[in-house]
Amino acid sequence: MPELKTDHSRASLEGAHAHGGQRYVSSRAERPTSFDPADIPVPRGREEEWRFTPMKRFAPLFDLEAVLAGTAVGPLAVDVDAPEGADVETVARQDPRLGSVGAPVDRTGVVAWAAFDSSTVLTLRAGAGLGRAARVTTTGNDPDLAHPAAQHLLINALNDAVGTVVLDHRGTAALTQTVEVIVADGAELTLVTIQGWEDGAVHASNHRVRVEGRGTLKHVVVSLGGDVRISSDLGFKGEGGHIDAYGVYFTDAGQHQEHRPYVAHTEPHCYSRVAYKGALQGEGAHSVWVGDCLIGAGARGTDTYELNRNLVLTEGAKADSIPNLEIENGNIEGAGHASATGRFDDEQLFYLRARGIPEMEARRLVVLGFFNEIVAEIRVPEVEERLMAAIEKELELTGLVSAREPAPPAL
Repeated sequence: MPELKTDHSRASLEGAHAHGGQRYVSSRAERPTSFDPADIPVPRGREEEWRFTPMKRFAPLFDLEAVLAGTAVGPLAVDVDAPEGADVETVARQDPRLGSVGAPVDRTGVVAWAAFDSSTVLTLRAGAGLGRAARVTTTGNDPDLAHPAAQHLLINALNDAVGTVVLDHRGTAALTQTVEVIVADGAELTLVTIQGWEDGAVHASNHRVRVEGRGTLKHVVVSLGGDVRISSDLGFKGEGGHIDAYGVYFTDAGQHQEHRPYVAHTEPHCYSRVAYKGALQGEGAHSVWVGDCLIGAGARGTDTYELNRNLVLTEGAKADSIPNLEIENGNIEGAGHASATGRFDDEQLFYLRARGIPEMEARRLVVLGFFNEIVAEIRVPEVEERLMAAIEKELELTGLVSAREPAPPAL
């Protein structure tokens, strides 16, 4: 039988550090933050923040000296395709816009901040409506992971801008990354990050997001390849902001995919929805989802919900899922969370097979249907098509599901 695990225990940042001393916190909102690597030392693996992470795999990204040296070698190629209405700059780390969203919250984040020498800044002009998605493609050229590197990106949607930005990751690299996102009042930004790495890649990314006024953000995380750890810190500045955070992941044998979305409701009358779905197959496949939401004392009228669903396809795969909700203000519209991990729904399979659909095709339909609810919300056709094609390919490679099995003859 597959090992099924859904952990609903409350997450606390045991072992967090601040200014060189150990500090224990009961809330993710109380994590120490700093731009100084000395304030966030190398974790030992026993901290709540890191207890699910395979430390040996991610250890090169804790080493500031190694990442500084690797970044200087240049194991990454970055290509930006920006349509009319979007401006692209390469700026030095002293640019005053960098670091304005917030400080790093963990070791990989602070190393990423300390080690980058220049940043790619993509700005959606005020009032612009992009006719197509802007794309930032990062390609790793380090198959031996000999040069762990840092990267910094800033995505800035100015007032009333409307558009989509896709961050695409390919190849092989050991990468610690910062993505800062600013959505100004009235702007509508869809940000999609695709982890399409080769199997050997290791990628830690800290997304620090600020939605201002009545700005709207759709934040989409798609993890398909490599060992990844994506920590998304989503926050508001001003009243009336809107965040939809979606995630889709497919975890293969021996692969670790960890997603840690955190929504900080500190302003009145803001809205958020978090929904992540993942499938796992193969021995040693491990997914981790830790979803946190804070409703602060001043966040009256908050409307928020977070959800995680995991579908375990084979034996030997494991999913850890921890939703957390911290409420400091009872004057809200609504708040809640849900989490579940399970196998194929036998009733769905029976229903399809009873109508003449072969078992393998029925399994394929169940898996695609499981993901479809999230995929349909992305609303970026090229991303949706790539994602569904990748899911089908993964299923075919293992032989668990054959998408090419012929349909039964017509009656």
